[in-house]
Amino acid sequence: MSSTDSLMAAALSAAERGWRVFPVTPDDKTPAVRAWEQRATTDPDRIRRCWSAGPFNIGLATGPSGLVVVDLDTLKPGQELPAPWTFYQHGSDVLGELQRRQRTEPVRTYAVVTGRGGTHLYYRHPDQAAQMRNTAGKLGPLIDTRAHGGYVLAAGSVVNGRPYTLACDLPVVDLPEWLAAALTPAPLPEQAPVTVALPADRAGRYVAAAIDAQLSHLAQAAKGGRNHALYASAVALGQLAAGGAVTGQDVEGLLTQAAYRIGLRPAETARTIASGLRAGAARPRTVAA
Repeated sequence: MSSTDSLMAAALSAAERGWRVFPVTPDDKTPAVRAWEQRATTDPDRIRRCWSAGPFNIGLATGPSGLVVVDLDTLKPGQELPAPWTFYQHGSDVLGELQRRQRTEPVRTYAVVTGRGGTHLYYRHPDQAAQMRNTAGKLGPLIDTRAHGGYVLAAGSVVNGRPYTLACDLPVVDLPEWLAAALTPAPLPEQAPVTVALPADRAGRYVAAAIDAQLSHLAQAAKGGRNHALYASAVALGQLAAGGAVTGQDVEGLLTQAAYRIGLRPAETARTIASGLRAGAARPRTVAA
């Protein structure tokens, strides 16, 4: 079987499990498509068409797939860990120590060994928990996690000639409660209601309708596409702000509230709105009275 055929088979196998996949640059970790989280799919026909074009690695969008993947890394040459982790060599050792502290036993689940000898442990995202995001070192050194906004390479992928291999072909289990508690984001900060005073004329009504339309669009955005929807709304309202129809501060406040309501986090919300407002300012839109 050719490398293209084997990677296509691996992508189809992941999709059969309900995991949404997308193409990644061959022998690398870089997505081969833009908006990969939105375009990730389980459609076998789309997967066959894509992977028939070349030996793409298999990106697995963890958030849309309902997964939290715990990434246990290996100590890199020259890397030193802080006390009390000084003598640990692998994220699995750190995880074992954390489990001992929690007085809990390891839970076996689907697992993949990475090309560099790390381990990916796959867990189901808790249904009732707030959207978990990616973390780096939050649990401990040599441990990262991938959830909403993140991806991992699926088994069958190859990076720098080193394959990702299936280590434990078990059903994916629920994220252990102690991990869920540690990874669940803190509650979002309370926001004072934002009100925008607009003149009661034709221009004011137009601007009010434009704001309502964008906030409605954002409220209806599907999981996996919410950050993109926020950016689009920031661009549209940023054009009106640049044209003087509404202040940038009002737009930022309204979009921030709307973003928090749909579960976006403060850091990504601020970055996305700022980026959208800058793009909108490059194309001002004025509203005639």
